[in-house]
Amino acid sequence: MAARLLWRLPRPRPRPRPRPSSSGPAPPRLPGSLLRSGGFVGGRWVEAAAAFPVLDPASGAELGRVADCGVAEARAAVRAAWEACPAWSAAPAKERSALLRKWYSLMMENKDDLAKIITAENGKPLKEAQGEILYSASFLDWFAEEGRRIYGDIIPPPVKDKRFLVLKQPVGVAAIITPWNFPSAMITRKVGAALAAGCTVVVKPAEGTPFSALALAELANQAGIPAGVYNVVPSSREQTPAVGEALCTDPLVAKISFTGSTATGKILLHHAAGSVKRVSMELGGHAPFIVFDSADVDRAVAGAVASKYRNSGQTCVCTNRFLVQRKIHDAFVEKFAKAIESELHVGNGFDEETTQGPLINEKAVEKVERHISDAVSKGASILTGGKRHSFGKNFFEPTLLSNVTTKMLCMQEETFGPLAPVIKFDTEAEAVAIANSASVGLAGYFYSQDPAQIWRVAEQLEVGMVGVNEGLLSSVECPFGGVKQSGLGREGSKYGIEEYLEIKYVCFGGL
Repeated sequence: MAARLLWRLPRPRPRPRPRPSSSGPAPPRLPGSLLRSGGFVGGRWVEAAAAFPVLDPASGAELGRVADCGVAEARAAVRAAWEACPAWSAAPAKERSALLRKWYSLMMENKDDLAKIITAENGKPLKEAQGEILYSASFLDWFAEEGRRIYGDIIPPPVKDKRFLVLKQPVGVAAIITPWNFPSAMITRKVGAALAAGCTVVVKPAEGTPFSALALAELANQAGIPAGVYNVVPSSREQTPAVGEALCTDPLVAKISFTGSTATGKILLHHAAGSVKRVSMELGGHAPFIVFDSADVDRAVAGAVASKYRNSGQTCVCTNRFLVQRKIHDAFVEKFAKAIESELHVGNGFDEETTQGPLINEKAVEKVERHISDAVSKGASILTGGKRHSFGKNFFEPTLLSNVTTKMLCMQEETFGPLAPVIKFDTEAEAVAIANSASVGLAGYFYSQDPAQIWRVAEQLEVGMVGVNEGLLSSVECPFGGVKQSGLGREGSKYGIEEYLEIKYVCFGGL
């Protein structure tokens, strides 16, 4: 089934931007060379009994329709991956590395088209989408090298006639379940490690952003990745729970890797427990951003804008709670508000000036509204923003709240939107206690110029990643993951490939 698309190129809108007409703007043009509408199973493009629409979050228009894969297609993909696994696992690491490098090169050759697909189906500004593609491709590059460095051990024996060996071997078929907010990078961060380790994969992309996963499948196929090694089963919101359960319970699947909400992660963990599968989970966050009296306020404001408003606040490591020490609180808030108003521009992601695209859907907008309403009803003040933007129903003004308390919803739940609540604190111990009060712990940030304080707070924050005087911390070379209910395991870095390897001890006797 060919994707049904409208092909009119988007035109930049001059500021100030008018409200869209009642019929809405035309959806953006998508690059036909990478656009696929079927599932990808065993090296072939496959259809399903039905298809589901993929919508442009900026206009609400339909971008195309994608095969609605169900349990049958998911199990077929698992079977294809399982059948391909022995040959892929047995291939020399150098051969796997060369194919991953080819895939990386094709991503770089097609980076502009891949970025357009992300902006069309996700809504993030094109510059951010271009950055995601570079980040996404870097995982294939990184793990192409790491796959050649999977070293075992020789352990000195306590007796003369034995030798002790430790081998590292691929776990087998990995089911990869990814979110909509980074529809390319969340795939390659997992798949790059899995394929480098010798595993084969079945990717279940988010229902809102399947075109990015299918474009990667097209490029993997062009790169010569063998049939069955990389499989993609897109499915609608209605089919997703059954497909997720099928992947987690299929006896041929050895590993589950999931990025998404903590609530969904717990459901998948329950399904995977029946067959005791290996599991990696990168779940929800509630990142604190602490600004101490000793901080460089201007640098802290710049870091706050970067950390909070990237992808309109829709990232798992976005700051959700700002804690500012009393002495510099007023100066920080004033400068933060001015930066929001002068540096952030709401609009269509394809417009060059846009820094804030739409939220993914109206449900996301309603959550932001609910958090603001709750905070204001309990005494918070809106310093800037606070309502939907006139550009369209999924657009929301970047918002800053002051006079916030810990009893407000925005301090207790992850907003996942362009809302920055600021709470005032007095002591370091108080700030650390508030930051650590959450049941999750993915990322945390703080600004200080006191070396002793930097060591203390970095060690005391109950998170998996800490940004010190820095609002952006993700890097392919560094481990990504959280503690508490933010997940299990690490992705990226030299540690990421370990998630797809089993350790085997060999006792060689009779020597």
